[in-house]
Amino acid sequence: MAISFSDLRTEAGLKALEGFLSGKTYISGDQISKDDVKVFAAVAKPGDGFPNVFRWYESVYGILAPRFPGKALGVKVGSQAAVSAPAPPAEASKEASDDDDDLDLFGDETEEEKKAAEEREAAVKASSKKKESGKSSVLLDIKPWDDETDMKKLEEAVRSLEMPGLLWGASKLVPVGYGIKKLQIMMTIVDDLVSVDSLIEEELTVEPRNEYIQSCDIVAFNKI
Repeated sequence: MAISFSDLRTEAGLKALEGFLSGKTYISGDQISKDDVKVFAAVAKPGDGFPNVFRWYESVYGILAPRFPGKALGVKVGSQAAVSAPAPPAEASKEASDDDDDLDLFGDETEEEKKAAEEREAAVKASSKKKESGKSSVLLDIKPWDDETDMKKLEEAVRSLEMPGLLWGASKLVPVGYGIKKLQIMMTIVDDLVSVDSLIEEELTVEPRNEYIQSCDIVAFNKI
């Protein structure tokens, strides 16, 4: 059964459409159809006084806009004439209807379009992930077992630890007492990739590095 609306650029027309869309997602069901496209072209952009129409309008616009990526220059269309034009012959109306059927804004995507859409989605996800992944600067105190521990080999053991998101920085030996020195070393980490606690407990203080390393403490932890 065909659905009819009066002039949708008037308040009376928008009120009728507001009532019709109450409890509905789209004009003819739960999915957008050519009925929505036709009504969208005829309706004036609603204001806050027509919440159902506004919600429907924004939903249809969000689907149609990506289909037309070109830059719009702006077009003005004159208002409807006061005197109605004669009704077109039945034959002309049928041809116009056939032309509408030929207009398919929602046809199947080509392989190229699908590939381009997938690439855009992947780029957006990668960009979001990059923004979310923060970095931190961490200063560690690494202590040897005693004064006989080879500190050069201790540092080599520390720097031999490599993983994605970890970058070792400057280091120095700091006297502790009784001839013992500890290694202070900076590292920069990507927060989403490196856990400092796991790095200490599962890498630095276990074999084979615990041959040189007695303990490891976090001195400073700063977001970059």
